[in-house]
Parts: sequence; structure tokens; C-alpha cells
Amino acid sequence: MPTEIDKLASAARPWRHHLIGAASAALEGGALRLTLAPATARGYADAQIDDYQLGVRERFLRRPPLRLRLRARMSHPAGELRGTAGFGFWNYPFALPPGAPRAIWFFYGSPPSDMPLAMGVPGHGWKAAVVDTGRPRALALLPLAPLIVPLLCSPPLFRGLYPPLQRAVGVAETLVRAPMEQWHEYVIEWGERRSRFLVDGRVLLDEAPSPRGPMCFVAWVDNQYLVLTPQGRLRWGLLETPAPQWLELAELSLESVTGL
Repeated sequence: MPTEIDKLASAARPWRHHLIGAASAALEGGALRLTLAPATARGYADAQIDDYQLGVRERFLRRPPLRLRLRARMSHPAGELRGTAGFGFWNYPFALPPGAPRAIWFFYGSPPSDMPLAMGVPGHGWKAAVVDTGRPRALALLPLAPLIVPLLCSPPLFRGLYPPLQRAVGVAETLVRAPMEQWHEYVIEWGERRSRFLVDGRVLLDEAPSPRGPMCFVAWVDNQYLVLTPQGRLRWGLLETPAPQWLELAELSLESVTGL
């Protein structure tokens, strides 16, 4: 019997199962489980579904106003799951041709990942987050980056300079306090100008700046980490996953909603 996840795809526009390395996807009890088998840090592993359209001009299907609703859980709590995982919308910035990263999603990154994009929010953990680095204000600041980044290494200058930079790239984040190893209902309301996130019916992040569309839906679990800080630290790598770990999705729906 088709699940809600399968019903969202048509024969012309199917979900893409993107499985790399020690990865699998299977239906179990009406839920889709994306699993990484034990893997070493010598090879990338990714269990992912998305609706990125390969080989066609219109690669991205999703535009605001749009509401994503689903139930999800992960195999391990925050801090024990290794790598990154999550679900939501992004613009596949590393595809060809590449683009300026933008996303609206629930995102998890384990240490040593460190991406403190919002003031006062840790650089790793289970988060609700938005970012749009291709905004005109962000692109206008790009030539000044060699001058600005060294100044951000000074804590007093960082506190004064970074808030307008954060607004320029459309960043808003907050930690998700709900245990991610338990079933919860997650909602993303992606509006034309403002967006919000809800967990179990409670607003978690409101009035977040909306990234521009179009984007694609994505849900994944992998074994990578990324260090990307305003002070110019940049590092990428892979992590060993000594035990199986997974992301489970159920009751997924996508609907256009007027008034967002």
C-alpha cells in the first residue's frame, strides 16, 4: 500500500532515492526509514530522498507559500547521532551549475560540526534554521569579505558587526528542545516573506525571514561534518558511524497555503 510519502510523487516526478555507501531506504510499519549501516571515515555514506529533478530545465518544484508537515524520529539522541540529518527545503547549491546556498529546514549536525550562523545559537545540535546567501544585500557585501572576516575575530567587533551581516544573509536559527529520538510532529510554514516552525503544534521559531524559491524537498542522514564560522574557519570531513543510525519519516504532507 502506498504511503503518504509515495502519494506525493507522480510517475512523471518521482522521489529520488539518493543512496551512497552504506545506505538504504525501506518502508517499515508505514514509515520510511533512511538508514546508514556502520561506516568508516574513509567513505561518504548518505541515505536521502528528495524531489530534485534531474535532466530537466525546472529542477525545483517547491515555492512558497507552502506548508510541510510530517512526523519524524531518529535512532539516537542529539550528541550521539554522528554526522548530519534533517528534512525541509534547499536549493542543492553544490549541483551544477552551483548556486548560493539557501534553505529552510530542521537540521542536525554533530560535533565536530560547527556552523554558528545565528548570534547566540550553538554551531551544532538539532535546529530549526533558515538561510539565503544569495540575497542582493548578501551579494553586495561579498567583495568586502576579505576586509570584514578578520574584524570578526575580535569579540567586541563581532558583537557589533555580525547582527547586520546575519540579517543580510537571511539567517535565523533556534535549537529544537524536543528529543529527536522520539516521534514528534514537525511543521514548516514557508511564507512569501516570513516563515515559522512548529513542533507538536507549538511555535518554535516565528517571523523568520523566508528564503527565496524555488527549492526542492530533501530528507537525509549522512556521516559528514562541516566547520564554517563567521571568523573564516572552514573544514569538511567524514565521521565513523560504529553502529547503524537512521531517520524515520511518516505522515508527510505538502500543501500550498494562502495567507502565509
